[in-house]
Amino acid sequence: MEQEELLSNEKVEKVLSPHPLSFMRYQSLCIFLIIWGVLIGWLANFSEYKELFSGYWSVILAWSLVLLIAGIMASLTTIRWRIFFLYLGIVAGGIGLMYWQGGWLTDAKIFIPFYSVAMSIVGFLLVEWYRLSHKYIISNQRIIFKGGIITKEERTLRYDKISDVNSKQGVLGQIFGFGTIIPISLSGFGLGSDTSFAAGGVQLGEKKAKFMGIFGGGREVQTPRARSYYELHGVYPYKEVKKLVEKMVQGSVITQYQQEQVEFQKEQVDIQKQMRDLLKMQSESDKEQEPESKEKK
Repeated sequence: MEQEELLSNEKVEKVLSPHPLSFMRYQSLCIFLIIWGVLIGWLANFSEYKELFSGYWSVILAWSLVLLIAGIMASLTTIRWRIFFLYLGIVAGGIGLMYWQGGWLTDAKIFIPFYSVAMSIVGFLLVEWYRLSHKYIISNQRIIFKGGIITKEERTLRYDKISDVNSKQGVLGQIFGFGTIIPISLSGFGLGSDTSFAAGGVQLGEKKAKFMGIFGGGREVQTPRARSYYELHGVYPYKEVKKLVEKMVQGSVITQYQQEQVEFQKEQVDIQKQMRDLLKMQSESDKEQEPESKEKK
């Protein structure tokens, strides 16, 4: 953080970035792509089932379907359809390259494994670039969240505006000592909601009616959730950072005793002002009465 960005009497306590394993949900997509690409190459070239992949279209079809189904399942699980469209782009790009080169279609058994590995390496590099774009600055006055590859984003949160601190650790986080801390502001920033749905329909015929539908029920639940740019995502060391944030938040909270002391001091100041005004008015009144008393004499 540049010195000119600091506020008056502000001191930087920690500058953090996400742990290299904190974006494993994205890295796992690359790992799956490598595994499936190598596996389809082995099945089509060396396994006892290679006769099932005698035609190049059977290899392309099997590779594409498994990737797209995996993309749909991952998207439904994470409620992010970008994963499906990512896999769809990889499939379309591979088929497009094979058509463009012409002869690569007949060599699909060899091309697809190498293409899958190459796309995975590119994916790993993009995930790492995305991770390094995150920067979290914890000072004695506020938390600054910075991030963005193309569009730079920044969020500043003062400690006195934090109403709650949510923290979580996954399995890898517990092993390697990193975790995510979500400061929830008084306005509710840092919270998301999970909802359910219901759908149905009525089919009317000449003699009878049919009711068809899909039902889902539940309550709307507020859950701590924020983009990785707006939370302390995958920070290390987790326990130390969590303790530091909670200490800063606690230090900015005015206790009931302190609040009573502040109110008492305000009352004392108001009383002193009133007494000063009364004394001033009395003094002015005495000055006005002095000439009158002299004239009478």
